[in-house]
Amino acid sequence: MEAFYTIQGEGFHQGRAAYFIRLGGCDVGCVWCDVKESWDASAHPLVPVEQMVAEAQKFPGRLAVITGGEPLMYNLDYLTESLQNAGFQTNIETSGAYPVSGSWDWICFSPKKFKAPHPSIYDRADELKVIVYNRSDFKFAEEHAANVNADCKLFLQPEWGKSAEMLPLIIDHVKANPQWRISLQTHKYMDIP
Repeated sequence: MEAFYTIQGEGFHQGRAAYFIRLGGCDVGCVWCDVKESWDASAHPLVPVEQMVAEAQKFPGRLAVITGGEPLMYNLDYLTESLQNAGFQTNIETSGAYPVSGSWDWICFSPKKFKAPHPSIYDRADELKVIVYNRSDFKFAEEHAANVNADCKLFLQPEWGKSAEMLPLIIDHVKANPQWRISLQTHKYMDIP
């Protein structure tokens, strides 16, 4: 769908320069999605992997973040291999709704209530990032945290439009459950696309 060089705004790698590759296509359908134009894969022309890598190499940062849409709808082996051969660290942001493909340095697993995750994601996730839209999302977060590997970093992130309401609850939850951390969409606070 698009690719751009920016600052990773959220999660474990927040604050790092990153080249984002956003793949079109998603059937998860989050109500709060801020890139709903990514959902229809047919609305976006196909781009050769070699072109994606060449564009990424124009920038000094060597962190490539594959996002969507839902990127695991596709086999990502060739894309990630090509990026890694060009010297990039490969990170993915996924709902985990499909089996994991690709070679990843970091997997950010952000499960959604709208489509259950594929079981293969739990052992592979480096980061569990749960978007908190309402109070029931805390129980949802704990259910998924119980299934990820012991080294997985746990993050709660307020949905942007509900941040004023949910952030105080997240703060209280993290204080009571210190295995969790808070993730904020810092790129939105800094007005960085």
